[in-house]
Amino acid sequence: MADDWDDLRFVLAVAEEGTVSGAARRLGVNHATVLRRVAQFEERVGSILFDKTPRGYVLPTDRTRIIDAVREVDRAVQLVHRLITGARAPLSGDVRITSTDSFCQILLPPLLARISAIAPGLRAILVSSNAYVDLGRSQADVTVRPTVRLPEELTGTRAAVLAFAVYGPAGTAPPPHQWLTLTGQLERTLPARWMAENVAADLLGDGADSFLTVHALAVLGRGLAILPCFLGDADDRLQRVEGRMPPMSVDIWVASHTDLAQVPRIALMRRLLSEAIAAEAPRLAGR
Repeated sequence: MADDWDDLRFVLAVAEEGTVSGAARRLGVNHATVLRRVAQFEERVGSILFDKTPRGYVLPTDRTRIIDAVREVDRAVQLVHRLITGARAPLSGDVRITSTDSFCQILLPPLLARISAIAPGLRAILVSSNAYVDLGRSQADVTVRPTVRLPEELTGTRAAVLAFAVYGPAGTAPPPHQWLTLTGQLERTLPARWMAENVAADLLGDGADSFLTVHALAVLGRGLAILPCFLGDADDRLQRVEGRMPPMSVDIWVASHTDLAQVPRIALMRRLLSEAIAAEAPRLAGR
């Protein structure tokens, strides 16, 4: 079993995703490949690991320790990969940067254009996602995230502060009565948590899982929107609605996985991004 890590990662994917199709999407293979590799593993160890149910693959309680051990092997393999990659990395090449869709579409492109003039050997690859991207699995090298705190496995710099405000259509009096709902990944944000505690359910109207989409709905007058100030202030079709929400902001972090923090190209990109974002601090803070 220790000789074939490749089968173990298929087992781990099924255990964590709960379905063969979910594991296939995660690993970038087809459904049949996952079935074959899991069956191959079970045949080699002489035991059926999963209960196959109509809802998916269920791991019996008495076998969770096996998956815990497989997960530790996964972490060790990923660590070896990161260390080897870092040891041979030059001060040039691709750097995958993950951030929110609003940052990837509006904030980062002009900053990366400036960085390219300073460090032409670096090539930025943007990974736009409002969901968590696992830097430990090398899905990205650098993350630019507005968040209250970083996960323990990441190290980085507070580059600026991202402020939020309430916006409605410009020239409307009074402003809309309903609020636009923050859904999906945005439910984890500070504005969404404030809304959950302070806005009555019957005042919640249309919603979206992206501040860019919430912005578009606000322009159409569909409701009051809590938006990042750099997004709302830049659109003269919107105006701030004062007094509806206390001042609210979160830190913007530029970070990478601890194991890759000193890889030359990643460290350089992180430093240049931090400096570029810091230069935009007044706009991001809504001043």
